Amino acid sequence: MELTQIGVIHTQYKTLSECPRQTCKSEQIAEIEVYDDYVGGLKDVEGFSHILILYWLHKATGYSLLVRTPWDAKPHGLFTTRSPRRPNPIGISVVELIERRGHILRIKGIDAIDGSPLIDIKPYVPEFNEKGAVKIGWLEGKV
Repeated sequence: MELTQIGVIHTQYKTLSECPRQTCKSEQIAEIEVYDDYVGGLKDVEGFSHILILYWLHKATGYSLLVRTPWDAKPHGLFTTRSPRRPNPIGISVVELIERRGHILRIKGIDAIDGSPLIDIKPYVPEFNEKGAVKIGWLEGKV
């Protein structure tokens, strides 16, 4: 398996402790810098209000299969949490696309540390992404 970094995410968050959790409601503006070799792939991105961002959680170290979260004192299975400490530390965020300036995407709502390597960008399409009758397991009533 091989991943290719296609850009870098620029945020105001320099450490994990500064980075807010699940910032879908955050008003902070961040920038995604797409490397020159991949700018052609941004054609028509301006037509989307939201995009999915996949990135490498480059400051995450180690992992445990049982995790305590800020929402519950009981341990839960790693794969039922959004902990950054994972066997493959891949982050994913649905962000609001504010504007495109050439190879820079200005976005709102990402919880990435400054310098996070960008892995991929995909359009957010409600018909593809939203599911009815969703259950959220142990998080029910906590978020």
